[in-house]
Amino acid sequence: MNEAVIPGADILLAFDTSTPLGSVAVAVSAGTDVLARAELRKQGAHSSELLPKIRETMDEGGVDLSEVSGLVVGAGPGSFTGVRVAAATAKGLAQALEIPLWPISSLEAGAAAVDAPWVPLSDGPRAELSEDQRDLPRYVLFDARSDRVYAACYLPTDKGLEELIAPHSTTIGEILSGDAPMSVFVGDGAARHADEIRGAGFSVLAAPLGMPTADGLLTVLRKGPARAPLDDVARWEPDYLRPSSAERLSTRSS
Repeated sequence: MNEAVIPGADILLAFDTSTPLGSVAVAVSAGTDVLARAELRKQGAHSSELLPKIRETMDEGGVDLSEVSGLVVGAGPGSFTGVRVAAATAKGLAQALEIPLWPISSLEAGAAAVDAPWVPLSDGPRAELSEDQRDLPRYVLFDARSDRVYAACYLPTDKGLEELIAPHSTTIGEILSGDAPMSVFVGDGAARHADEIRGAGFSVLAAPLGMPTADGLLTVLRKGPARAPLDDVARWEPDYLRPSSAERLSTRSS
């Protein structure tokens, strides 16, 4: 059963479509209440699914769009199209409704989602941190095809997540041949390269643990250090980390 909307409470709408697993949530910002949430599981269809899922989630939560007082969006990295869709939708809504927008790294949201109370449906048994893994850094990897990954590492603390390694585009070989802290690896990039990672002496937890979710975005915003919303929504661009395939081909041909 959904929680009742608290009269006068600020309502946050959060969504991320940076990876094959997209999600939407509407929540009361003053507490931990998530009024409704939904998954987007059709890979390649986030552009057509996102707005209908937002409407569906808000209807389920009993919230009108005019009641939303803030937006939280996954800022990437990840799928170029998915990141662009979420960013364009968030910017359009923020400007139309004249409400603040908080962009959060999708990698950080993936790290926070490990502790979020809701985990997306998976095809197999749900992976969970063991007691001796809970205080370890979370090395979040998103699959970027071939041996490439988008990566960042975060340490859980009482004040939220401490960034140990900033989001970057790299290869699994570069990560494992470097000075990686003893970590738990999560995300679909970790799942893709699980044998190599385990062979280097690290633990890997199966996706969807470590994938960015709307709940993860809300957890970062609520539990971490205070963050200011964007000063200029119109000029903001998400964190692609590298150009799209079309842009790379254009650069090579010019």
